[in-house]
Amino acid sequence: MDLSAKNLLLRIKVVTRSGVLIWMPFYLGGERMKLSIDEKEMSVERGLSGFDLMKLLGIKKALAYRLNGQLFDLRSPILDEGDLSFLTEDDIQSLELLRHSASHLLAQAISHLYPQALFGFGPAIEDGFYYDIDFKDTVITDSDFAKIEAEMKKISKENLPIIRHDVTKDEAKKIFAHNPYKLELIAGIEGQISVYEQGDFVDLCTGPHLPSTGYIKHFKLQSVAGAYWRGDSKNKQLVRIYGTAFFSEDDLKNFLANLEEAKKRDHKKLGRELGLFMISEFGPGMPFWLPNGMILRNELENFWYDIHTKEGYVFVKTPIMLNRQLWEISGHWSNYKDNMYTTKIDEQEFAIKPMNCPGGILVYKNDLHSYKDLPIRMGELGLVHRHEASGALNGLFRVRTFTQDDAHVFCRPDQLEDELEKLLHLFDKIYAVFGLSYNIELSTRPEKKYIGDIKIWDLAEAALAKACHAVGKEYKLNPGDGAFYGPKLDFKLRDSLNRVWQCGTIQLDMNLPERFDVTYIDENNTKQRPIMLHRAIFGSVERFIGILTENFAGAFPLWLSPEQVRILPVNNEVHGDYAKEVLAKLLSINIRAKVDDSNEKLGYRLRQAQIKKIPYTLVIGDKEMEEKSVTFRPYGSELQVKVSLDNFMEKVHSEVVSKSLPVRE
Repeated sequence: MDLSAKNLLLRIKVVTRSGVLIWMPFYLGGERMKLSIDEKEMSVERGLSGFDLMKLLGIKKALAYRLNGQLFDLRSPILDEGDLSFLTEDDIQSLELLRHSASHLLAQAISHLYPQALFGFGPAIEDGFYYDIDFKDTVITDSDFAKIEAEMKKISKENLPIIRHDVTKDEAKKIFAHNPYKLELIAGIEGQISVYEQGDFVDLCTGPHLPSTGYIKHFKLQSVAGAYWRGDSKNKQLVRIYGTAFFSEDDLKNFLANLEEAKKRDHKKLGRELGLFMISEFGPGMPFWLPNGMILRNELENFWYDIHTKEGYVFVKTPIMLNRQLWEISGHWSNYKDNMYTTKIDEQEFAIKPMNCPGGILVYKNDLHSYKDLPIRMGELGLVHRHEASGALNGLFRVRTFTQDDAHVFCRPDQLEDELEKLLHLFDKIYAVFGLSYNIELSTRPEKKYIGDIKIWDLAEAALAKACHAVGKEYKLNPGDGAFYGPKLDFKLRDSLNRVWQCGTIQLDMNLPERFDVTYIDENNTKQRPIMLHRAIFGSVERFIGILTENFAGAFPLWLSPEQVRILPVNNEVHGDYAKEVLAKLLSINIRAKVDDSNEKLGYRLRQAQIKKIPYTLVIGDKEMEEKSVTFRPYGSELQVKVSLDNFMEKVHSEVVSKSLPVRE
């Protein structure tokens, strides 16, 4: 055989320690091919592995290689020409690779400790990994984690090679003959099947993986939960073990410390402690807003109305329940009915709205519009209802009823770029008030399921990109991830714990204007279709309050705090009247204040004010009463400052008006 023209593949049977037959490919020789590496082109022999290429180039540290955008194990042969780069720990995909490999390490350790266990699958997820496992009759709790982690560390120290093998469907069935879960997965695979071997453990997986178990050193098992096989409640419930992994011990420690901090900031816990909201068994997923929560919510909504009024928006309020015919026109009845609450009125079917857009369009169509009327910026804080699965409900983050801070902009094509730039500036203004940074993602036309002309899609996508460039905002491209009706910009907020939240969005809609025959009259007296923009900045008022609660750990900026000042007379009998005088003056400038004249000791009352995270606590004693002054203590500080009452009033009034962010020691 001419080895210079075609590489030779040998398939050799190998017996693993478990006695299962698998096959290892060997490539002997091959034609040369061109690779572009770090913008330099080189010619290499086809079939060389990533490890071979590392040796040729003198590269010592790499985890995998990326060829033409696809990730491969370092042991995988390089079979195609193209652009090649090596993945290192600094690469954005490296943690996903590590955590996927860590899930296999977890499974191998469990196979040693619990030989009867059957494995489902174990992917990497955003902050870690999990594995779904059938332990038969064995009960697993987090008290078992130390034992499992010890076995994982033992396997890690063995530095076992992690090797990929491509097998046929029949070969895969033989390997996993004892595991009905793997057999079910195998039955659904068309084409090439791959397995990964590390020591005595073999798993069904597409990969890629790290070169060996020795790379997985810093990990932690975190929790255990039940999970139905393949997410179907009709299937058996398996045990899902969650964990995380990092390349350095410091990164792992910092992550775990942040998790502990996040538990303290849990908005459900703080919501109870601060009297913001409650959830009742009589309305799962439907928050009840308590007095303190209503103050915070009203301040947030007033801010929303104020800034939008200055930006030229008009406001509407549309009915919560509308006739089925409307939802048929919008497409919700056929595509979203299972998530909608429906009823009958006068023998006709109605649905509680899951979104505000169709109602907003009816408002637009209530009048004829000239090209001179556009753009129309129409805002609505609209209450919507969606039937979410009970298991998915989570405080204010996942609810069944919520208020969207919606706005719909109807504009002419020549106004689109300007409107997009205005929107981007508005997003910037609003998020800056809360000290939230963000990233933008641009999602483009799906490959198959989309509506409208490709030329219009191209123009719309270009307009979104151009607007970002015009205001100096970078964006990440998500090809093919747009909605079926138009491209979109998604805004990913980053909070004080560096967590990312999906909140704001700007979407171009090519669907509803067509369905509802939305038009305006142009300068030639001809009907034209306006461009419709959907946009939300908070996303929903409920979820945004949940995010703010955790971001500020319940210690809200002064302007948002339900109680802004608490006044503590040292002696109620002596200083009580002056405390009430201070209260009256603060109330006169709309500062939310209370006097704590309970019979508790001053130290106890100071601690209570700190527990309730009140921005300013005032202590009123003899000197304060004599000098018409106050001694204030900011939340989270041991600092006590004495100033005149007038100066304090000026200080807090200025903070509220400027909406300044709290400064913590």
